[in-house]
Amino acid sequence: MSSMNQIGLSTLNQTLAALDRVLGKLAAHCEAKKIDEAIFVSARLFPDMFALARQVQIACDFAKGAAARLSGAEVPAWADDEKSIAELRARIAKTRNYVDGIPASAYAGSDDRVIKIKLGRNAPETEMAGKDYLAKVVLPNFYFHAAMAYAILRNGGVELGKNDFLDR
Repeated sequence: MSSMNQIGLSTLNQTLAALDRVLGKLAAHCEAKKIDEAIFVSARLFPDMFALARQVQIACDFAKGAAARLSGAEVPAWADDEKSIAELRARIAKTRNYVDGIPASAYAGSDDRVIKIKLGRNAPETEMAGKDYLAKVVLPNFYFHAAMAYAILRNGGVELGKNDFLDR
C-alpha cells in the first residue's frame, strides 16, 4: 500500500472510531437527560442541511467508497435506513470492518489508479488519479460530514470537545 493511502485510510478509520465514540456519548446524554434519541438522529443545523443520520451515512459512504475504489473493488451498496443511535453505530462498525477487510496488497498502484466517479448527482462521470481522488474528493467530503455530525451534537448540548473529534 502506498504511503498516501496508508495515511488517508488510517485517518478515515480514526475519525470513524471517534464518530462512534461521539455517538456513544450521545446515547449516554439522551439517557441521562431523558431525551428521545430520535430528536438527535433527525436533528440538523439548518432546515436545508442533512440530518445527523444522513451526515453519518455519507461519511461512512466516503470511507467505504475510497477503500473500494482505491483497491479496485466494486463499491458496496448499503441501504440508508438507520433510525437510531445503535443503528448508526452499527453502520460505522460495518464500514470500519469493510475498510479493514481489504488487504494492503489490493492498494498497490492506487496513487495512480484511474478512478471514475460522478461528482454530484447530475454531474458527468469524471476520471482522476487515485491520489487526487483521495486528497481532493474523499478527505474534504468525509471530514465535512463528520464535522457536521459533531456540530449537530454540540449544538444540541451534548458535552463534546475537540479531543472527541480528534479521537484522543
